[in-house]
Amino acid sequence: MRRNKITTIATAVTGSLALAATLTACGGSSSASDEKSVTVYSADGLKGENGDGWYDRVFKDFEKETGIKVKYVEGGSGEMVQRAAREKSNTQADVLVTLPPFIQQADNKGLLQSYEPAGSDKVNGADKSGDGKWTSVVNNYFSFIYNKKELKEAPKTWEELLDGKFKDKLQYSTPGVAGDGTAVVIKAMHDFGGEEQAMAYLKQLQANNVGPSSSTSKLAPKVDKGEILVANGDVQMNFAQSKSMPNLGIWFPAKAGGKPTTFALPYAAGLVNGAPHTENGKKLLDHLLSEQAQQQVSDIGGGFSARTDVKATDANAIELAKILEGVEVFEPNWKDIDTNLQKYIDSWKSATGS
Repeated sequence: MRRNKITTIATAVTGSLALAATLTACGGSSSASDEKSVTVYSADGLKGENGDGWYDRVFKDFEKETGIKVKYVEGGSGEMVQRAAREKSNTQADVLVTLPPFIQQADNKGLLQSYEPAGSDKVNGADKSGDGKWTSVVNNYFSFIYNKKELKEAPKTWEELLDGKFKDKLQYSTPGVAGDGTAVVIKAMHDFGGEEQAMAYLKQLQANNVGPSSSTSKLAPKVDKGEILVANGDVQMNFAQSKSMPNLGIWFPAKAGGKPTTFALPYAAGLVNGAPHTENGKKLLDHLLSEQAQQQVSDIGGGFSARTDVKATDANAIELAKILEGVEVFEPNWKDIDTNLQKYIDSWKSATGS
């Protein structure tokens, strides 16, 4: 997904039906007639499986403080951008939250308008756009998960995943549609030293891959139950899920002979261009970056605050820091990825026959 600090689409028809159902479940359509509402299109990962996630808390607090009802639509990062793009002539969303590189993609499609939320001056420059089109609201890191009950210890390398014991026991969400799925390609390209080498590996890995997934967040329950042993994800989402899924373990693949690596995969939010409730969208973005909401990121959401001046000391924050110990954090060339994303996805499709 989550979200994400990359999630999916099955088919246009299935996705549309699922999203319509989500809107209905959230209390109605996305009609612009309700002036006391704000509609959020978001990558999955920040809303709890049992109504106990960061979104659940901050949306409830926001509604109580402002009287503005949050209408929430969830899907893969790419799916949310595609939906917003289709609706440009009849904009429904007010706030868009996706993982890189899809937030940049949304900006390139003209889907975002400039707005610098209160508190955004406390967000690192690398975690927001220079023109105010988007800013990170929850920091996060890409990761993998494994079943701690079935495997005595986490795999250590990409190469281990080629072993026959992972045949039909491994799955990752779809690159190009899922934020975390796209992250698989980005990390493989970094770890293996380039596009060609990464695609050669992913071609081999396909022999063990169950197949496409419409959502990264849906893989965790399958890992917890032992239906599959390994999947992709991100630290925030999987850490939060592990509270109710005791068999989940988080790990970071390394290339044989190398160090485990990851990269920041933040949930980035922007105000939608032509939003039907622009002022309500601004108020929600302000709230998401408020000190109160940011203090709750680790304690409730299992993520990392986007604000540098918010230093979490809760038990979750301490545990999250330990998860990243010994892991090398690299910074992807987002400009290159944004420019060549479709090329990389086409290469992945060709390599894997997807």
